[in-house]
Amino acid sequence: MTVARFRETFPNARWSDSLQAWTVPGKTARKRIDRWLASEADRRAPYEEERGRDAYQFEPILSPYLQVYDRGFRIKTPFSRTVVDELRQIAFARWDGDDKVWEVPYASYDDLQQRWEAIEEAAKRAEPEERRKRAEARKGTEEEAKTKRRLSERRKKRLPVPSDDLPPLARPVATVAFGIVVITEITGELVDPEEVAEHHPDADDEYVWAGWRAATLEELVHTWPARAEPGGYERVRGWWQPTLEELRVARSSAKSRERRRTNRDAVGPSP
Repeated sequence: MTVARFRETFPNARWSDSLQAWTVPGKTARKRIDRWLASEADRRAPYEEERGRDAYQFEPILSPYLQVYDRGFRIKTPFSRTVVDELRQIAFARWDGDDKVWEVPYASYDDLQQRWEAIEEAAKRAEPEERRKRAEARKGTEEEAKTKRRLSERRKKRLPVPSDDLPPLARPVATVAFGIVVITEITGELVDPEEVAEHHPDADDEYVWAGWRAATLEELVHTWPARAEPGGYERVRGWWQPTLEELRVARSSAKSRERRRTNRDAVGPSP
C-alpha cells in the first residue's frame, strides 16, 4: 500500500537495481520526497505509537541505560561503535547532541527490543572499569604488541599498491587496511614484502608505497558509490571504489570529526 501511494504521488519514479532504491527525477524531488515522507509518518504515527506503548507496558526493557519520557525512550551509554551501529538501524532513532543521548519513539519499540540485547552487552563492555580490566589483561601479551605495531604502521600513513595498477590521486578510495582514504602521492619506493607481511599480507615485490590522508566530509559527500561490491581482485589489490554502505559509515565518522574540531576551535586554547 505504501508503494502504491508512492507511485501515485511520483508517477515518474523508477526503481534502481544497482542502488536498491527508488529514484525521482527533478530539481525539487528532494523537497517533494521529504513532504511525502512526513505525510506517511503522520499517517502511521498514532497507531504505531499506541502499539509501542502497549508493547512496553506488557514487556518492558529494564536497564540503567534506558529511560522513559513522554515521547518514547532515551538511551545513554558509554561510547561504543556497536551501540551506535545498532541504534542507527532503528527507525526514527535520533541523537540529541545537547543532552548526549539517543532518543527512540514509542513507535520503534519493536525494533529497539529486538536489538536491545546487543546494545546492552556492548554498553557494558564499554564501561570504563570493563575497559580497564581488559587493558590490564592485555598488558605484556602478544595482542597488545600487535595492537601497538598496527597503530605504528597507521601513523606512517602509507599504503602498498601494485605498481601496474595504481589508485587515483586526490579521490577517496576504499582500502582493506585503513578504510576510505585519499591517496596524496605515489612515492615509487618499492615495498619490502617481508617487512609489511603482518599488516599487508598481499603485497609483493611489485608493490610501491603510496601516501594517504583521511578523506574530508565534503570529499565523501561528492564521491559516487560503486555499483557493486569489490571482488577478490580488488581486495587483493588493496583499494577499490567505495560502496554506498562504506561511504555512509565514513561520512558519519567524518561528520563527527569535523564537529569535534569545530567545538575545539570554538572553545579555544586553555589559558
